[in-house]
Amino acid sequence: MKQNKITVLLRMLKLVDPLRWFMVLAVVLGTFGFMAAQMIPILGVWGILAVLGEGSPLSFRTIMIILPVLAVVRAVCRFSEQRTNHYIAFTLLAIVRDRVFQALRRLCPARLEGRDSGDLVSLITSDVELMEVFYAHTISPICIALVTETIMVLFIGHYHPLQGLLALCAYLCIGIALPAWISKRSGTLGDDLRRKAGDLAAHMLESIRGIDTTLQYHDGEHRLKEISEKTAELSKDQGELNRLTGTNAALANTLILIFNLLMLCLSVYLYRNGSVTFEGFLIPLTALMSSYGPVSALAALGTTLQNTTAAGGRVLALIDELPETEEISGYPEISWNGAKADNVSFSYGGETVLENVSLDIPEKGITGISGKSGSGKSTLLKLLMRFWKAKSGHIMISGQTLIRSIL
Repeated sequence: MKQNKITVLLRMLKLVDPLRWFMVLAVVLGTFGFMAAQMIPILGVWGILAVLGEGSPLSFRTIMIILPVLAVVRAVCRFSEQRTNHYIAFTLLAIVRDRVFQALRRLCPARLEGRDSGDLVSLITSDVELMEVFYAHTISPICIALVTETIMVLFIGHYHPLQGLLALCAYLCIGIALPAWISKRSGTLGDDLRRKAGDLAAHMLESIRGIDTTLQYHDGEHRLKEISEKTAELSKDQGELNRLTGTNAALANTLILIFNLLMLCLSVYLYRNGSVTFEGFLIPLTALMSSYGPVSALAALGTTLQNTTAAGGRVLALIDELPETEEISGYPEISWNGAKADNVSFSYGGETVLENVSLDIPEKGITGISGKSGSGKSTLLKLLMRFWKAKSGHIMISGQTLIRSIL
């Protein structure tokens, strides 16, 4: 069953629980790193004010000591945050892959018969890898942006409430409103992209496996045309997503410029009105201009999360999938003395393959099953091996009913 994006993200977030303290560490390191980066230009302005005698809260000498310390703190915290985030991401990807293979062991062999192998390979590899974006570049950046921008709103607002309110509006527009709008505009593009990528992978693998038949029947041109068409469809969707990414970046930069100009106008007005000092004019403007890093990272989520949520949804759907037949355990071993199919019917979807088929297989001897291609020979054998449940009738091994009718 298809899940909405919010449900997928919440389920992916729940997987972080065993590593929650590493995530807390990443948020703390990221917050200190961004705050150090944002304070460097502010200290630079205070240094100029100290030289001009305009009332800097710190002496010029103190500022010159603090600046290199902040640079080192920024570098160390940034590296440590990224290292921690990627440790979390790749650890969780290993956990996810383990769950995927557990699901495949539970679903096999019936599910592998029903799923294109190429699509499955795409899911195990690229879909799982795309989840890394969420764990390494989404969770902690959101928390870091929330903490750092709250601090900056309070810092700017202590000069004048209107300046703080304008900074808050800037962060909300760039970090929340813009990615939400871009995400809504993209619709199901991410889902379509992952589905088509899986279809292309499945078609390529099928083409490789059937290359002998393709050569035998001179079907190469037709196969190549099909591959080209699927590639073109995938490229078209990827191009649309890239255009949305470019639009998102352009709008984010435009909003940053607009809010900087608004802060400049507001600060000039307040300074000329006597509501703030020269420091109150210069510092809020500098602080706002240097503080967009965390929300700029959030602005890009409107497009980057499209592929991630689509991939996560496909992976979680496989993990949740129920097997066609449950394992039988806790019963004594059965000695082979024959098998029997009694009025067995089976269909793939709406297409009936077997209808009221009966068969006796003696304990000793050879039983032959013949029929034209597609008549259900392989299906009957797979029902005997309990790949699937019969639609009606029952199958017995050594007198024991293993597959009962599900009617």
